[in-house]
Amino acid sequence: MTDKNGRILVSGASVAGLTTAYWLDRFGFEVTVVERSAGLRPGGQALDIRGPALEVARRMGVLDEFRKRTTELRGMSMVDDSGAEIYRTTERTLTGGRLDSEDLEVLRDDLIDVLHGACGAGVRFVFGNRITGLNQDDHGIDVEFDNAVPGRFDVVIGADGAHSGTRRLVFGPEKPFLRYMGGYVAIMTIPNFLGLDRWQTFLMGGGDAGAGLIGLDGSGTARAYLGFESKEPVEYDHRDEDAQKRLLAERAAGLGWVVPQILEHMRDDASGFHFDARIQVIMEHWTKGRVALVGDAGYAVSLTTGQGASMAMVGAYVLAGEIAAAGADLAVGIARYEDEVREYVLRNQAAARELNDRDHGDDDQSGPGDFTDFGTLVEDLPLTDYRARLT
Repeated sequence: MTDKNGRILVSGASVAGLTTAYWLDRFGFEVTVVERSAGLRPGGQALDIRGPALEVARRMGVLDEFRKRTTELRGMSMVDDSGAEIYRTTERTLTGGRLDSEDLEVLRDDLIDVLHGACGAGVRFVFGNRITGLNQDDHGIDVEFDNAVPGRFDVVIGADGAHSGTRRLVFGPEKPFLRYMGGYVAIMTIPNFLGLDRWQTFLMGGGDAGAGLIGLDGSGTARAYLGFESKEPVEYDHRDEDAQKRLLAERAAGLGWVVPQILEHMRDDASGFHFDARIQVIMEHWTKGRVALVGDAGYAVSLTTGQGASMAMVGAYVLAGEIAAAGADLAVGIARYEDEVREYVLRNQAAARELNDRDHGDDDQSGPGDFTDFGTLVEDLPLTDYRARLT
């Protein structure tokens, strides 16, 4: 390989974007990551690293660091509207599955921090900017930015989430690609006012709305969850945080337990707030010429399964590897990436839909403890050793 095989632009400093950037840099490409936020975006839920994603992490040399950053939860409780405990276990958690599993549960902040730190000095990061225009020809892509001079790249990769701006520019408006799954979830960081020590507690039997808290150290902060069911999608601006908080407050009004305190903190001092529908991104193709989508931008699986981070890491590894293996014909490598991961993606999305129908369907009669072990959803994908192939 030459010192630099080509110029590649990655949109989004996400799990998918950072993993892609890591591997492309290792494979000899000049990599730029452009991120809309002013820095690495804080907050988000605990994410699970499972199945082939564990092997990707091992090959990146970050597996041990992930293990150091795990949530180390000891168990969970479910409570009723009065706050009375109706279920308790130290064998599994709602968010991470069985505690004796080899799977790793890591807060999104920590996952992003480790992946960002793993990226080599050759990866250039541009924060506070975004792509506003793309024009590709047979030899490259001219890219326009919100507040920077235009540039030309050999490949553009959209790793900018389920509401991807890159996807919109190349494939059109998002609505045809979003499959609504019947509800909404918000995640935020608030004070750990219950003093939960490596423990999670969720409200059971709240009707169409629910809530939960996860505390990691008995003090400091906790991750708070609020959500509600809705047969039809609710119109909202996914960039208007205040409107989203008002919507949540309306839907959670009347819930007991500590929901009033959660709502108060949401209004006054929450950070890392993230709200979205339970959706999947379903596309016939997630590549077009020299543009590829990876992770949630191309195939979001649903934020309630915890599978998104693993799918993002696996997809990113294969995408970077196939681009590198393609030699001069980068578009061929992009097309091969789609062929390699399509069945893996489809199996994971089908499993998530089955889980959603079971746990959120109209005939759901589940009681305390009758929730899915996410570890059983893992779909495998044999991983090519691209480093050996390219040596």
